[in-house]
Amino acid sequence: MTVMPLDEVTVIELAGLGPVPFAGMILAGLGADVIRVDRPGGPPIPDPMIGAVGRGKRSIAIDLKKPEGVNILLELVGNADVLLEGYRPGVVERLGISPDDCLQTNPDLVYGRMTGWGADGPYASMAGHDINYIGLSGALHAIGGAERPALPLNLVGDNGGGAMYLVAGVLAALHDRERSGGVVVHAAMVEGAASLSAPFYEMAAAGLWEDHREVNLLDGGAPFYTTYQTSDGKWMAVGPLEPHFYAEMLNGLDIDPSEFPGQYDRDRWPELRSRLAGAFAERTRAEWEDVFTGTDACVTPVLSLSEAPEHAHNLARRVFSGSAGHHLPNPTPRIDGRDPSPFADAPDIGIDTGEILARLGYDDARIQALRDLGTVS
Repeated sequence: MTVMPLDEVTVIELAGLGPVPFAGMILAGLGADVIRVDRPGGPPIPDPMIGAVGRGKRSIAIDLKKPEGVNILLELVGNADVLLEGYRPGVVERLGISPDDCLQTNPDLVYGRMTGWGADGPYASMAGHDINYIGLSGALHAIGGAERPALPLNLVGDNGGGAMYLVAGVLAALHDRERSGGVVVHAAMVEGAASLSAPFYEMAAAGLWEDHREVNLLDGGAPFYTTYQTSDGKWMAVGPLEPHFYAEMLNGLDIDPSEFPGQYDRDRWPELRSRLAGAFAERTRAEWEDVFTGTDACVTPVLSLSEAPEHAHNLARRVFSGSAGHHLPNPTPRIDGRDPSPFADAPDIGIDTGEILARLGYDDARIQALRDLGTVS
């Protein structure tokens, strides 16, 4: 059995939507024992993503509105290394499971808080979702076509600006715990999305980025960093920024550079875009992939969610596991010499309640009594 870096780490994840479950999935992929604390009966709104982000975890169902439920959670915290929660500011305080409550129970706990707007500020108490947080960060405005911003799924706010920053903070706190003890790590999605956008803020300050969409080097404005449709209605991703890579693309397209506008002649970018569009429209996506595979032209196919798991490169790298119609990405990042197994399936809500309580010292009679009261399920 492969030993993973977080094999000795126990994470308590308070069930919710968005970045906290995603962060828990990443930690589970690195070997952590992630115990998801669900509501008895499940969430008020079904989570269509739980099958993906719930993988590799265990589930205990506790009613945290009951004092005995809070006591059970604090017992779990006393034996854990990390707690993850994604409630609005003030919610955990009202429940009695605030950072102070949990750190008093376990002074070495890393308490990971995930919010949209942050702990304070004019928007702190407002509801929001990924689209709202990335809108306030400046990131959403920069993404999309000239007419309107495009929604980058929930990759920039929930997953990138939220979950991955929370994971980074938790791992840093675990590394520093021997020196500093328990600590609260607070990640806010609006701040994470802004952080992801730092290079573009710098380019704007240097006069290298216009505050309009589809006119810049990396937002689809450059005709050599965009997508082109092929003869079969599919698409190729084109990104040869460097002149020597650009030359390889033109060679693959069987184009004489002397007959084409200069790569960085911005005044002629519309003409260059039109001519490249015409060239790519002459063949199918598969034909263009055959032309450019193995070259440095930076030209690759745009694959759908159903196509990506079957691509030769992704198969060779074992990026996905599953079967036709239900593929999911395997754990990542990878640690040299430690090849993790694919995630175990997401647990049913409360399926591990009895086992987890028994490990805390609860006997069968007490567990049944808690079930009868609706404190656990």
